[in-house]
Amino acid sequence: MKQQESLLQQECLRWFRLQYPDLQPLLFAVPNGGSRNATEAANLKKQGVTSGVSDLILLKANKEHSALCIEMKVGKNKQTDKQKAWQKAVTENGNKYVVCRSFEEFEREINQYLKRK
Repeated sequence: MKQQESLLQQECLRWFRLQYPDLQPLLFAVPNGGSRNATEAANLKKQGVTSGVSDLILLKANKEHSALCIEMKVGKNKQTDKQKAWQKAVTENGNKYVVCRSFEEFEREINQYLKRK
């Protein structure tokens, strides 16, 4: 994950933990980004690491969706083809998927998903 996206994600998680302490265990990061050597990458793939999975997943159902998947992007960064494929798969299976480019977008998406405005 790029540094700016990492900092944004950290800010968003800090806020979430303060606003929704009872849901803290249900929002987690997926460690898909970053550089790895070939051996480590192969080992992680054998363990089930899947390219394209969103940066954050909230395992809390609401009236419309089973879970909320959040992809963090900053600036002009775009989703990869694998991220788009994963988005399609999860939305076709009853989950919500959003791309957040700022703290404000993250806050709005979380509050709307959890119906706290």
